[in-house]
Amino acid sequence: MGWLVAVVAALATVVSPAATRAQPQTVWVSPPHGTIAAFAQDGSEMAWFAPGGRTCNLVHLRSTTAPVEVELPSQAAHNVTCHFVRSKRDPVQVAVAEKSGNVLWTLPLQSPLALDYVLGAGVAPTQRAEVRLLEAAHSGKGVGQWLGGISGDGDTLAFAVTSVAWTDESGCLAGVAPCTLVKSGGGVYVVRGRSRVHVSGTSAAVEVATSGDRIAYVPTGLIGKGGQPRATADLPIDIVATATGERIASVVPQGVPLAIALSPHVLATLEQTPLGERLAWYDAATGRVRGAVPVPKKTAPSLTASDELIVFHVGRSLRSVSVATHRVRVLAQATAMPIGVSLEGRRVAWAENLPLYARIRALYVSGRG
Repeated sequence: MGWLVAVVAALATVVSPAATRAQPQTVWVSPPHGTIAAFAQDGSEMAWFAPGGRTCNLVHLRSTTAPVEVELPSQAAHNVTCHFVRSKRDPVQVAVAEKSGNVLWTLPLQSPLALDYVLGAGVAPTQRAEVRLLEAAHSGKGVGQWLGGISGDGDTLAFAVTSVAWTDESGCLAGVAPCTLVKSGGGVYVVRGRSRVHVSGTSAAVEVATSGDRIAYVPTGLIGKGGQPRATADLPIDIVATATGERIASVVPQGVPLAIALSPHVLATLEQTPLGERLAWYDAATGRVRGAVPVPKKTAPSLTASDELIVFHVGRSLRSVSVATHRVRVLAQATAMPIGVSLEGRRVAWAENLPLYARIRALYVSGRG
């Protein structure tokens, strides 16, 4: 069976919720020796970043309802993505917004200057050329811009930025004052057309999550070693309207937020507390806590959520917790370390890199927990 025939056959088995509840199915298989560096999904769209090796790196955008795939960005003009050599220590990120047909991705660079490119393109023929939305660069001493997370949902693509500076730059350079680093600006930005727009009222942030026309973000609490922005337990996580920046709710975590996920009615957080790590969830309209469960120390700092389930992974073990019952269960055991675990409706999907090829896997889960 050829690669294309195998892909179409596999896709046909996974797009129906009736296909299976317990066993993962293969949605897509790469050509031999292909790999996937980042994965995301929104609605019926799946997006992933495929390193090109000796050819161009590409972002793939594929529909789960039809065998249609678009490769981004267009190679007709010069772009950063094509021949970018990424550092494996600093992973690529990707986000997709189904309603807008746009994709956002990041490329980290360590030399000659530490920076993160924030890049985008769209499925429409006029939008397929790469757009450079931000170059978040900082010096070896930590001064400059630092990129937080990126997120996409509906027609919203967002990313978080923190600006870092010395409290007394001239005194520091002259050696007569401490070289103390502080946050000096930043905020949450959304993509509008081919430009970035600051969401009014948002401050420096280290993480962001989106759901429809709302954004949740983890504010930068302190500047750590080397200028690295950090979250703290003493600052609320705000949920704001994307268009206006109006605050909808504020969540007060009980620990340091390590990851967040936002659904229409739930904000989920992975928190580091004095007693260990816990998964908590809050009402997205009021900020009130709705539940919490302890999770293993090796839980990955990555969450995805619906109003009924929160999905996370511990190593290769994919797990969920029910918002209603607080029940934690194992959903599946990935063959390799899962990349970009994502919950969309009832579909949990992720990417895996195997010795000879890469693949995208998916399974349908019950919302009852």
